[in-house]
Amino acid sequence: MRPDSPVNILMVDDQPAKLLSYEAILRDLNENLIKVTSGREALDQLLKTEIALVLLDVSMPDINGFELADLIRQHPRYQSTAIIFISGVHLTDMDRIHAYQRGAVDYISVPVVPDLLRAKVSVFAELYRKTRQLETANNSLRVAEEHLRYLTGRLMQIQDAERRRVARDVHDGLGQYLVGVKMGIDQLGRRLAHDSNCHDSLSEISTLLDQAINETRTISHLLHPPLLDEIGLGSALAAYADGFAKRSGISISVDVGRNLGRLDSELETALFRVVQECLMNVHRHSNSATASVSLNRESGKVRLCVCDEGIGINPGKESDGLALGVGLLGIRERIRQLDGKLEIHSEKSKGTEVLVWVPDKTKDETPTASTLPRINIDSSAVA
Repeated sequence: MRPDSPVNILMVDDQPAKLLSYEAILRDLNENLIKVTSGREALDQLLKTEIALVLLDVSMPDINGFELADLIRQHPRYQSTAIIFISGVHLTDMDRIHAYQRGAVDYISVPVVPDLLRAKVSVFAELYRKTRQLETANNSLRVAEEHLRYLTGRLMQIQDAERRRVARDVHDGLGQYLVGVKMGIDQLGRRLAHDSNCHDSLSEISTLLDQAINETRTISHLLHPPLLDEIGLGSALAAYADGFAKRSGISISVDVGRNLGRLDSELETALFRVVQECLMNVHRHSNSATASVSLNRESGKVRLCVCDEGIGINPGKESDGLALGVGLLGIRERIRQLDGKLEIHSEKSKGTEVLVWVPDKTKDETPTASTLPRINIDSSAVA
């Protein structure tokens, strides 16, 4: 609704002369004035027209003002509509209480003071306009938030697909070239075994190529581990935790329930990224020597928990509405896209616990517990 848009004001009185006088008083407000002479006509107008304010005569022959107010309030659309009672007879305090109990917002006695009536109607009309403008703005904001959430989800899907593609290209392209070069260097080294200088140089090159191949494989697996597609989330997490422990020196235990089985591809990718981000946070910020990852199905949901024994998060940082790191915001958005729930519990010097619950939408694909080995890996032996 525009700021200058007229609103509908319903004037109800069984005496047409009074309606004409109200119209003359309120004409300068440039609102849309609707005149009816009975409660039944008023109800008809309310059913087909959006009404901002009702000027309601108390004493009418068919349905009196109090009864009509009761009927108006029964309609969901008009439970908060402003009603001003107008009475030509003196009302007692009990009558006024009765009126306010019926939803009246104000009361005017006859003879009506024009300036008073005009001022009150103007206030309620403007209040109605502002309320509708606020509702429109809130609806627009809600639509924008939904659209932004959709775009964020699509961006994450595109990023995951691009990581998968780059990982495959690095592994199948660059990785294979490096392997080919190493094979050639090793073969050349065998042919030049009699030349110690050449043999030593080629041996150094071969060692560097081994390191390059390992780094290429690591980059490929970090971008998108092939085990995630081939075997499932449990095995991918176990392999990732093992490699992360070797690189970081943090002892990591992984406990995957026997009833987990394969999950939806999008869900497996999202949970893997959550664990990735959490373990990176442990390494960068927690000063913890240990971390644990547990993943299982329970009560129709997939539950993921990542814990450490480090310094914890600053008080309040885990709460909505306060500043979160980019990584934690990314985790929260991933879980929100899956209609899940994220909780972060942290206590100074006692570590941080990240809990994730996501609706289980792959129940039909869940293997029985007897057919699945339980994955329980502890990398505490890592130097």
